[in-house]
Amino acid sequence: LFVLFLGDVPRVNGQLAVSRAFGDKSLKSHLRSDPAIQDTLVDSKTDLLVLASDGLWKVVDNQEAVDIARKIKDPQRAAKRLVAEALKRDSKDDISCVVVRFR
Repeated sequence: LFVLFLGDVPRVNGQLAVSRAFGDKSLKSHLRSDPAIQDTLVDSKTDLLVLASDGLWKVVDNQEAVDIARKIKDPQRAAKRLVAEALKRDSKDDISCVVVRFR
């Protein structure tokens, strides 16, 4: 098993991008994926939640994402704006984003 960098994307056995290799049956015995989990209390003070892939988080930090999403009332438009911001910042990874508004 080896990781080869093709451009800026690390590929397991020179095949699959590392994040995609976690689900590949032929590579499963060589890889481990432990999720980062955080418990957070959602209460009446919670405005919103931004769920996104690393394509966003590599180029936009947490506070920036919140600041952008807070300015847009419609959560779907806010998510699209965050994706557009990641593209504007030349993100090279897959970009997925969901904004959940609590109030």
